[in-house]
Amino acid sequence: MDKGAESYEKYRSGQDEGFYELVREYSDGLTMYINGIVGDFFRAEELADDTFFKLAVKKPAFHGASSFRTWLYSIGRNVALDSMRRDRTPPHEQIDENAAAPDDPESSYIEDETKRQLYRAMDRLRPEYREVLWLSFFEDMKADQISKLLHKSKNNVHQLILRAKRALKDELQQEGFVYEGQ
Repeated sequence: MDKGAESYEKYRSGQDEGFYELVREYSDGLTMYINGIVGDFFRAEELADDTFFKLAVKKPAFHGASSFRTWLYSIGRNVALDSMRRDRTPPHEQIDENAAAPDDPESSYIEDETKRQLYRAMDRLRPEYREVLWLSFFEDMKADQISKLLHKSKNNVHQLILRAKRALKDELQQEGFVYEGQ
């Protein structure tokens, strides 16, 4: 049983500390993952909170068919998609980079130019490409975990990752990104 599953089980058995452990461990990653879906950092924070609220109130059973993180991110993904359907807002609208406040957490998170290039290029990718790249590289999930989360076959996920990497490379080259190996 992984640490997240242990903390969640502790919470379900009545120990509030287990819930606090979950929030500390998964809040930032879940928020950034949801941000990749909705394209609005502050909305992503609210949706991550909604995800934890759902765990706190409904206490759904975790059966261990995947890692706890995969299960939690799946719930977060569903919360985000449900919210977008309710609000009828398109996923990941383009954000004006100059409109961000100087003390904005997202701005401070993405500091140097290389990271900004990467994020701008990822913004231009299809949503499913952004999602699979985020899970694979930033969340360090394996293809079998991603396949469970996205309800796709492992083979399909491998192909999706390959196409997403090619699309990201094309976007980075259009932006003038120079690879060190060239």
